[in-house]
Amino acid sequence: MRTGMIADMTFQASGTFDIEAWDAEKPYDENERDGSKLTRVHVGKTFHGDLVGTSTTELITVETAAGPVAYVGIERVQGILHGREGGFILQHSAGSEDGTSDTQWLRWLIVPTSGTGELAGIRGVGQITVTEDGTHTWGLEYTLD
Repeated sequence: MRTGMIADMTFQASGTFDIEAWDAEKPYDENERDGSKLTRVHVGKTFHGDLVGTSTTELITVETAAGPVAYVGIERVQGILHGREGGFILQHSAGSEDGTSDTQWLRWLIVPTSGTGELAGIRGVGQITVTEDGTHTWGLEYTLD
């Protein structure tokens, strides 16, 4: 612990986001034997709530006979989080056991050392939830050095 400093506090943030861009999926590996397909997608978002800002994301998605079942991604976020302006990078891990929302998980990890501006030193984890009406909500638990 640094002399004269209080231990890092954990903050909770939440809100919604809108998908502003979903570039056409570009298949790059299809397996005719098992019906699986890997695609690349570029996504643009606008965040609302405790984070006000925008992001760009590159996703690699997996589709099987059950439907869309997993994706990984890297997302660059720029905005204002609880009054602090800067940016950070999220690593996505998401999927579903059977292609339905009942068995899905959608998690984020803030990439350590990726924080910029007043968000330098940010670390944390989060998740996305898609509601029945299609609204995307998010939650983030983070610390700042």
